[in-house]
Amino acid sequence: MIEIFRQYLEIKNLSELNDVNKPFTDCSIEVVINPDFQLNKFFYKQIGRKHRWIDRLSWTEQNWKSYLNDKNVKTYILKQDKELAGYFEQIFNPEKNDYEIAYFGILEEFRNKKYGGYLLSYAIKSCFKNDINRVWVHTCSLDHKNAISNYLSRGMKIFKKDIIKISA
Repeated sequence: MIEIFRQYLEIKNLSELNDVNKPFTDCSIEVVINPDFQLNKFFYKQIGRKHRWIDRLSWTEQNWKSYLNDKNVKTYILKQDKELAGYFEQIFNPEKNDYEIAYFGILEEFRNKKYGGYLLSYAIKSCFKNDINRVWVHTCSLDHKNAISNYLSRGMKIFKKDIIKISA
């Protein structure tokens, strides 16, 4: 058995954000207008392979399409020049009037270049364009070593912790 330490973080007001500016002039972030499950699947597999992202590996093409066609789900892509560098998925919960940053990551060759802080800043700001209660995310001990520090550095606060056990 492996014990995984999981933390849930939130930010309740845009004024709490410690914003990070664009690290390079030729990087950009854009929302995916026409969902393409292959794009999300690519990021999920590439970023998640070293962090044990496994829950979606069994998803069928239809599972991916159904998820991405939900009007409350949006995908944003980070590009360096025209090259894919990272992404995040956000899910709006109308009952709680909040956004979850469901998946977030930078491709390995773009890590440690200030993209993570910039992408997270953008993710939080894009959620607060709407009148919402909070933006939240969860991370765990299997995620990239800089994940928790990025969330905390942007102004997010831990609101819950737990430990889960999984098979090795």
